[in-house]
Amino acid sequence: MSARIAAVVVLLTVIGCAEAKPTYPARVLIVRHAEKPDDENVRDLSAAGKKRADAFPDLFIKSDKRPEPFPTPDFIFATSASKRSDRPVETVTPLAKKLKLDIDSRYANDEYPKLAAELLSNPKYEGKTVLICWHHGKIVDLAGALKADDVPDQWKDGVFDRVWVVTYDQGKGKGKLTKRPQLLLPGDADK
Repeated sequence: MSARIAAVVVLLTVIGCAEAKPTYPARVLIVRHAEKPDDENVRDLSAAGKKRADAFPDLFIKSDKRPEPFPTPDFIFATSASKRSDRPVETVTPLAKKLKLDIDSRYANDEYPKLAAELLSNPKYEGKTVLICWHHGKIVDLAGALKADDVPDQWKDGVFDRVWVVTYDQGKGKGKLTKRPQLLLPGDADK
């Protein structure tokens, strides 16, 4: 083998072994599924939850209550259905239909690290807005896996009207977390 060919082989090997550069969405919107019924055996949304799900598209429309609407998602993720809940998919279904987007529900509740790894490494999501609807018990861990800063210790059990927005500094890959109200239903907190 000539020295020139050997150099090319070494160069291609080095290039092939180099790790892919992380990529970051412009932002990730994290929401909890809408209200659940009192009966723990019911997998679906409560009547109030269905109203919230139906109103969900309003989050992305400018109004008097929402002079700065949330950025419209390019991708929607929801926790996959489980024996106990179909609520995350049910919550974002009206929005997905309105935006003509698919709901990616490949990941189970405990598989949030896989989802985070995909979002932070696949160039398909770079510079895009991603909406994730998850169960509240894992949202804190999900936000941490997405490299968000100042993540609270918990998402309170009775809170259904928040949006956590993780915005990325494209140069450093650190996510800045802000919490905003949804203001979709009567009784939603305004701060």
